[in-house]
Amino acid sequence: MRRAITSAVKSVTANSARSSSSFSRNLQGSSGSSKKIVGVFYKANEYASMNPNFVGCVEGSLGIRDWLESQGHEYIVTDDKDGPNSELEKHMSDLNVLITTPFHPAYVTAERIKKAKNLELLLTAGIGSDHIDLEATAAAGLTVAEVTGSNVVSVAEDELMRILILVRNFLPGYHQAIQGEWNVAGIAYRAYDLEGKTIGTVGAGRIGKLLLQRLKPFNCNLLYHDRIRMDPEMESQTGAKYEEDLVKMLGKCDVVVMNTPLTEKTKGMINKEMISKMKKGVLIVNNARGALMDTQAIVDACSSGHVAGYSGDVWYPQPAPKDHPWRYMPNHAMTPHISGTTIDAQLRYAAGVKDMLDNYFKGEDFPPQNYIVKEGELASQYR
Repeated sequence: MRRAITSAVKSVTANSARSSSSFSRNLQGSSGSSKKIVGVFYKANEYASMNPNFVGCVEGSLGIRDWLESQGHEYIVTDDKDGPNSELEKHMSDLNVLITTPFHPAYVTAERIKKAKNLELLLTAGIGSDHIDLEATAAAGLTVAEVTGSNVVSVAEDELMRILILVRNFLPGYHQAIQGEWNVAGIAYRAYDLEGKTIGTVGAGRIGKLLLQRLKPFNCNLLYHDRIRMDPEMESQTGAKYEEDLVKMLGKCDVVVMNTPLTEKTKGMINKEMISKMKKGVLIVNNARGALMDTQAIVDACSSGHVAGYSGDVWYPQPAPKDHPWRYMPNHAMTPHISGTTIDAQLRYAAGVKDMLDNYFKGEDFPPQNYIVKEGELASQYR
């Protein structure tokens, strides 16, 4: 297994597209100079030594420390990211590259960007760079990139699992098992088959499409809403029907899955009014971003039963405080932000970060799909 995973990482690195064209205005001439690189990841503590492929944590440091230091670069890794006295804040004034992750996001504000006089490049180890003020980075002429595609499989699989957990009313049964109880009726009264249910995804990018493909064998009625319609071949392959009107689609769904990026336009989009358009008893899965939801509206809807179940691994802020109301609302199946940081995903995004750093040192471009901000322009999904 380990040998297969290692081979896969080498393949990802070897097949990443390269270009000999100039990288961008503010990154030209990077080759040959020593750089200060700071990475912000979650701490693994006692779990760090339990798997040699656990590279996405502070202790694993993406597996690139020896490689960076052998080339004369300084590499500082921390999990301390919040507040004026944090370890990250100490290095903002003179770092050249900042590597962050959605799973333990370092919120890169306009104020931090202003302090970072030497900052050239921001890399996201994973997918989703909304923890960075993208408008401010664009205005400052900085480059932001992520490892596009690195955890698509991981997140889509997790979404499918959460759909089944909610539809089959799994959690009450699990709790009975560990609490020494036995009450079949307490589970069965709202446990259903997935077959025949209407599932709608809000967003049908890489993850949304893959989820639809995974759902097709369950013989569901599949719907999707996106700003861009799939080509007919992909629609045929997934068996999904395009819904141009989001509100109308939500009203048809037994299960709603969020697969849209977080932008100023989508922030808080699932609010009290939008939930009122959904079926009573709807189930919601959100592995996209916590801030897509109106936090209190979700709590109220779960408490009233309008939303019969809510599951996801994304919160706002992250890590979620102990008093976050989603921890205590009824009928939830929440976890920490885990879906996109499986060991397989970690190896893919670690390889992608290394490949982009290598390009950066050589003054070469990244694969086009990895750019979130380049030469003052935001990628289309964030505009």
